Amino acid sequence: MHTSYQRLVASDADFLADFLIDESWPFHGPAALDRDTVRRRVSGGYYDGDESRTFWIIVDGERVGLIRLFDLADVPEGGTPLFDLRVGAAHRSRGLGGQALAWLTAYLFTEFPDLRRIEGTTRQDNRAMRRTFLSSGYAKEAHYRQAWPDEQEHVHDAVGYAILRHDWLSGATTPPDWNDEQPAT
Repeated sequence: MHTSYQRLVASDADFLADFLIDESWPFHGPAALDRDTVRRRVSGGYYDGDESRTFWIIVDGERVGLIRLFDLADVPEGGTPLFDLRVGAAHRSRGLGGQALAWLTAYLFTEFPDLRRIEGTTRQDNRAMRRTFLSSGYAKEAHYRQAWPDEQEHVHDAVGYAILRHDWLSGATTPPDWNDEQPAT
């Protein structure tokens, strides 16, 4: 299996619309997208512009997933980029999420030499992504109670993870100090 990453271009708009609308995305919240909205977003720079970059996950020549990096314009002022990572249903549970997370982490830290950290958030019940974050060196930093509604109007907790540049370089994970509210002795 050969995996590569290819930057989205404007001519991908229809394929992107099909990918986003025809697939099931159980952990990405309510989907209110239509093809015209996706096309407008592509032409308006939502997927690729000053604020964001989007890449196809390509396996053996087939587009099987998508990585959207965003909040990139804030990075020079010390901001933290976020990302949306999607793997098509037929290709899940094959390790592609972990490969894509490793790729996007290396891409961001290489592309932005002053970048200190990268953040990602997922729903509490997305066990696969939570394991992927941890196995990729990301540390759990936040737990947002009842913060993520789904399509059936259930509200789930959201969990935030991040990786620091020095952890990425060293291969170690520095956990947050969860006991910082304890009185000093």
